[in-house]
Amino acid sequence: MRYEKYISVPDAIWFDVVPDSWRALKMRGVFSERNTKVSDKDYPALSVGKMGVVPQLDTAVKTDNGDNRKLICKGDFAINSRSDRKGSSGISQYDGSASLIITVLKPHRSLNGRFYHYLLRGHYFAEEFYRNGHGLVSDLWTTKWDEMRNIYIPVPPREEQNQIVRYLDWQVSKINKLIHGYQRQIKLLEERRQTVIDRAVTKGVRQGRQMHSIQANWMGDIPADWKMIPSKRLFLESKERKHPDDKPATASQKYGIILQEDYMKSENKRIVIATQGLDDWKHVEPDNFVISLRSFQGGIERSEIFGCVTWHYIVLLPQKYVVPRYFKWLLKSKSYIKALQGTSEFIRDGQDLRYSNFVKVDLPLIPASEQEEIADYIEQETAKIDRAIPVLEKEIELLKEYRTRLISDVVTGQMDVRNVEVPEYTPEEDIAEEAPEEQEVEMDAD
Repeated sequence: MRYEKYISVPDAIWFDVVPDSWRALKMRGVFSERNTKVSDKDYPALSVGKMGVVPQLDTAVKTDNGDNRKLICKGDFAINSRSDRKGSSGISQYDGSASLIITVLKPHRSLNGRFYHYLLRGHYFAEEFYRNGHGLVSDLWTTKWDEMRNIYIPVPPREEQNQIVRYLDWQVSKINKLIHGYQRQIKLLEERRQTVIDRAVTKGVRQGRQMHSIQANWMGDIPADWKMIPSKRLFLESKERKHPDDKPATASQKYGIILQEDYMKSENKRIVIATQGLDDWKHVEPDNFVISLRSFQGGIERSEIFGCVTWHYIVLLPQKYVVPRYFKWLLKSKSYIKALQGTSEFIRDGQDLRYSNFVKVDLPLIPASEQEEIADYIEQETAKIDRAIPVLEKEIELLKEYRTRLISDVVTGQMDVRNVEVPEYTPEEDIAEEAPEEQEVEMDAD
């Protein structure tokens, strides 16, 4: 569905033609910058992020003086100009105040804010927006009004803006509904995966066996031939220093114990590599377990490699009753992590988990053959789930790519939707959560 006739816009760069009934104007012809300074005592604090312009959370980190903020009025378009917040923008539904790093644009004329919400939040405009910016490094790259005011944007007639919004709201709702369906399937599979692990490591996988209860046992009822014993009988703390040929490794909930150089390759990003104080680092080898700084939140990692880890970590040596394949899953179970958290009165991100915490939680003494049996079962069952989840994630990725392309084609006039009849439908908003990116790996350069 293309328009009958187009006109060329050679200076636009991020689009080259528009329908002949549209205009292409520089942003200064549609918006002007709003630079009114206000206090958050008079105007409620707003945040500008991936989900648009929203009331600021109570937990948000304050980066400015509350008496020195920028006014945002309902109907303004606000952009978080930092490159690491790409796509963080939107038409405001509120009167409020924002950080001074936010660029606030006031519309010159009557326009459909939702149309510009779609247009200016789109991938292709965002790329052009940042192309006009400047900075020393990507995280400090910004685009100011003086640099964006000459960017060309398409301007359809107002009634056509309204129809485009009706059409996109409908189509995007349909796509969002499909995405949310796949996301729910993934969540159910992840819950199923955790249930398989928790049930198997605490109850075994044999049917119809006699169970018995032990007072104050975090595992609940356990098979009658299992015992609970002090964890220091199963794992000793290693004090062995790094070997001359050991390479620096780190603990990652995503990869387990991984060499730092391999982590960078896998994640395609740089990390700070320790170059001093390595003599105090600890040797680690296959089937050792490592207590890392995040073990209160995500269990304890089993190593499958030789290397060394920072002296902040605790290396555990399995004893003769331990089958590492089984304890890899046990130490990742929800019930064990909850028991581990109960050994500290003050849990916070980054708090060290020490060997003294670890030994407060008793562990099961199970025949080695049954440990192997449980590990086999968990590996088989989780493998099925682990194969299914990426298929669903790929479907979500394709739908998001289609949504991006559809929005771009419609708001730039590459698709004619003027005569499309929009039926009654139930709106489905994008419910993706926005949160700061969590640092996966903890490094130590001491």
